[in-house]
Amino acid sequence: MAFRANYLKKGLALALTLATALPLLGGCASQNKKMETSIFAMDTVMNLTFYGVDPEAALKGVQEELVAEIYSLEDKLSATEEGSELYALNEQGQASLSPETAELLTQALELCELTHGALDITAYPAVLAWGFTTGDYRVPDQAELEQLAAGIDYTQLDVDPERCTARIPQGMAVDLGAVTKGYAGDRLARQLEQANITSALLDLGQSTIRVVGSKPDGSPWRIAVQDPAGEGYLGVVELTDLAVGTSGGYQRFFEQDGETYWHILDPDTAAPARSGLTSVTVVGPSGLVCDGLSTALFVMGLEEGTRFWRSHPELEVELLFVTEDGTLYVTPGMDEMFSLAQGYEDREVQVLQ
Repeated sequence: MAFRANYLKKGLALALTLATALPLLGGCASQNKKMETSIFAMDTVMNLTFYGVDPEAALKGVQEELVAEIYSLEDKLSATEEGSELYALNEQGQASLSPETAELLTQALELCELTHGALDITAYPAVLAWGFTTGDYRVPDQAELEQLAAGIDYTQLDVDPERCTARIPQGMAVDLGAVTKGYAGDRLARQLEQANITSALLDLGQSTIRVVGSKPDGSPWRIAVQDPAGEGYLGVVELTDLAVGTSGGYQRFFEQDGETYWHILDPDTAAPARSGLTSVTVVGPSGLVCDGLSTALFVMGLEEGTRFWRSHPELEVELLFVTEDGTLYVTPGMDEMFSLAQGYEDREVQVLQ
């Protein structure tokens, strides 16, 4: 997933659009002041909401710091914006990095390795070839796909986190869209905690939400998960101090000659992943991991994704898979926090073991 060039000025407040995971807000304790803002960044609308008992001026300062952090990360990590560190790396084959970019690249590579390349941040040339960054959609022929797939190889990306440098071979390019918003959510959550803010909802766009603590009244945050086959939401996840990442073919796609092509590419084929899934939702303590894993698990499919989950309890994630026939598969922890929405009560839900 790549950032498209911003078509609205930074700082412009926008109304919240329908997202993959929508926050369902409840009431708040009267002694808590509510601060909220909406901005356009990283090619999406972001809504930041938090509660605190400090004077309004102090809370406004926290809000300004959060917005500044988002724009700072966007300026460093955009694959399309000239002047960004990632753009320099892709154009020149090497770049000096800020500590934040070096950290994110290092963590993203670790996740690529952990998923055996189901997540591969060097798939950007293939994303470009399909037109998902520009909207100039096209279907590459088989020979081109094979050439593109041969160039996808995260092991060829060399990052030195101590020297804050990175190198890639000629013709390779990196995109961090699958993990950047999750990483941003993790950083914002740490900022809020350092400011003694214990209740916050960070809606970072179509696929990423990070909550800090619980709602001011002590109840969990309620996050809606979109129905990949419709306009509504199929259920609600109740969370406290966790992140949510969702990937689905419906988020960005085009149709040609009766065929639907979505933006989640299989690194092995450089073509849209066809794994039998329509969406994957991941809940866990790390927004970066939730975002990256939702993409990787979508590529893996239900069986391989379930095996991966069983093999990596250290990640502390819970999963919700939606298959093409509409069946929901949840891990035991997800089963405890997820409930079907009205109108979906007859949907089959199977608990993975």
